[in-house]
Amino acid sequence: MLSHVRSAATRGIDAFPIDVETSITAAGLPSYAVVGLPDGAVRESRDRIYAAFHHTGLPIPYGKITVNLAPAGMRKEGAAFDLPIALGLLAAHLQKPVQHALEGMCITGELALNGDVRPVRGVLSMAVRAREDGLRGIIVPVQNAMEAAVVEGLDVFPLANVGEGYRMLENPQKPRRAFRRNCTFTFEETPEFEVDFADVRGQENVKRALEIAAAGGHNVLMIGPPGAGKTMLAQRLPTIMPPLTRDEALETTKVHSVGGQLNGSGLIATRPFRSPHHTISDGGLCGGGANPMPGEISLAHNGVLFLDELPEFKRRVLEVLRQPLEEGRITLSRARFSVEYPARFMLVVSMNRCPCGMLDHPHQECMCSAGAIQRYRARISGPLMDRIDLHLDVAPVPFDDLSSRGEAESSVAVRRRVLIAREVQHSRFAGNAHVHCNAQMSMRLVRRHCELDMSCRALMKMAIQRLGLSARSYGRILKVSRTIADLADSERLRPEHISEAIQYRTLDRRVV
Repeated sequence: MLSHVRSAATRGIDAFPIDVETSITAAGLPSYAVVGLPDGAVRESRDRIYAAFHHTGLPIPYGKITVNLAPAGMRKEGAAFDLPIALGLLAAHLQKPVQHALEGMCITGELALNGDVRPVRGVLSMAVRAREDGLRGIIVPVQNAMEAAVVEGLDVFPLANVGEGYRMLENPQKPRRAFRRNCTFTFEETPEFEVDFADVRGQENVKRALEIAAAGGHNVLMIGPPGAGKTMLAQRLPTIMPPLTRDEALETTKVHSVGGQLNGSGLIATRPFRSPHHTISDGGLCGGGANPMPGEISLAHNGVLFLDELPEFKRRVLEVLRQPLEEGRITLSRARFSVEYPARFMLVVSMNRCPCGMLDHPHQECMCSAGAIQRYRARISGPLMDRIDLHLDVAPVPFDDLSSRGEAESSVAVRRRVLIAREVQHSRFAGNAHVHCNAQMSMRLVRRHCELDMSCRALMKMAIQRLGLSARSYGRILKVSRTIADLADSERLRPEHISEAIQYRTLDRRVV
């Protein structure tokens, strides 16, 4: 007796097909073997499957059993093969033509000892691959049904326990109702947020800078004393960012699906905001493991990565940010294979001026020595600081602003201006699939779209000579200037755009 079912596994954010072949013969001593480079979790599936069959009253196959996971040369990991192996065993065991009940179906799921089907990671990627391969449906755990239903043109059959799968095999002619949901999402609509820019009193200069950052996708550093509102402002940045496009939402959801972050939800509709603790390791930030999982920089893909108290992070951890900030992706290499995860995010960081945070405070005295201040600032490398576009000075909020009863500008109002500027950039980069905003421009695009007249050139020359800015800083000033011009609905860069962008680099001398 022989059966063949289809499953899938993930590598990075993409899935590849796995064929589960099951053979049961009466010749030889009874045995059970899984071949095809299974790891420990796959080999242990036998005990979970047999216990599930026993507790649900299903027939237990007997004989010499061989389960082959093809292609045999690729290592198979995890418990997601429990359900396809179990259904393959039942299909091979039953003495009637049941194989066509599973034809054209991709199967994934983990089994509990009582027969329940538990959720697994990467179902969205598997569903996308199943549709690309021309399969008619996918059998998934109930908790993963909404995730799989995101993929249009694919029938989703959720299973609560393995007994439902057995009944599907027993009655292959009985029509099965596929899971349906309304997957339509209007990405132009304003999502609901619990926070709003109107909650922030004062800090109008910082709000202006964050508006520029959101409009152009620029990285931001906020430096100021404790309690000035740096974290509060960072948490509200996603509320003024453009909504996700459908392609961005699908890619973001795939990353979170592989990382096991969806918790039964469907398509992610709002931009991610990730704020890891400063004790995070470099593997936790960039991703890692024997079968590398996405780290915080990939979970922040198409969103915001906020690092609070930047100097408290380990320097080794911060240095892994340099390549993803430039390339928008990260490659995790192992001895047997390499995995690439997307990592296109806005980096927002905050820090104090000194260890105690009171340096240059208008009302508090700093007690730190010059050496302590120097060591504190030296924790951040110059190359990393060079990759941050906007350096913002966040001062304490005066009492009059804190106690004001006036209404501050809401996130919706700021978001409208950001959307207009993004539409200009969308038209500008319509022919380039890899550039979506000004911050992602290459130097060739910068030279094309950021032409300087004589007055702007003189201003830039003076700034570079006086501030000692690097070539990378020069390019970033031009990108920020282009965003400021877009917000002002100006086709050409003007001196006021250049000067405003330059003022956001003045912390180069003071911090590094």
